[in-house]
Amino acid sequence: MKGDAMLYSAIAITALMLFTWVLSVVLKNASIVDVVWGLGFVVVAWVVALTIDGDASRRNLLTAMVTIWGLRLAIHLYIRNHGKGEDWRYVAMRKKRGSQFAIFSLVTVFGLQGTLMWLVSLPVQLGNADSTPGIGPIAVIGIVVWCVGISFEVIGDRQLARFRTDPQSSGKVLDTGLWSITRHPNYFGDSLVWWGIAIVAAETGSGVIGLIGPVAMTFFLMKVSGVPMLERSMMKRKPGYAEYMQRTSGFFPLPPKK
Repeated sequence: MKGDAMLYSAIAITALMLFTWVLSVVLKNASIVDVVWGLGFVVVAWVVALTIDGDASRRNLLTAMVTIWGLRLAIHLYIRNHGKGEDWRYVAMRKKRGSQFAIFSLVTVFGLQGTLMWLVSLPVQLGNADSTPGIGPIAVIGIVVWCVGISFEVIGDRQLARFRTDPQSSGKVLDTGLWSITRHPNYFGDSLVWWGIAIVAAETGSGVIGLIGPVAMTFFLMKVSGVPMLERSMMKRKPGYAEYMQRTSGFFPLPPKK
């Protein structure tokens, strides 16, 4: 049953990413993959929930947690990016690769994100497929962690959106609210959400394997495609960002340094 969940998830992700890649070639905009990122996890959760017979209470809980997180993220990114053209990351990649960009993006953008999506969603796949009954104290801890994580995401995104629409903020660095205790409250919240989901799934024996998911998510956010890539850009565009980095924690919330 767990093998089926993993197989169905892989098939669904492959189909979704191939479709998104074809659409990106037609639209000449690879940025649509950012919106599909959150939606992909929702697809995985529902595919497993509708095809695999696990414990109903945990299946409903995990599916709801992933759906709320994934839809919120997708809607937020769509509103933020709509009408702004292709993201600078893909523009630079397109310029460098020229006519080979389409095939290159299939592997390094859509293929890589699809693989990571499958890996991160392991707790959903395994947790939904396990028939161990009931939601116990470990799952309650996971729910609390998830709630804290999504709160960081929602509040952090709203604070940043308000900051960007304020004309007096032009050229400045947001260093108030959650942004005063971590340079990336949205990334930290993202990580925490998946730790919460994985903890819920870990209440089952096989679900413990799903802890691979949040480990991978946290690693990529902290070391690969999240913090490092964004901060290289911020250092070039924001004169005060270097000073902000010196006094503010890079990921985990901590009191600002004096």
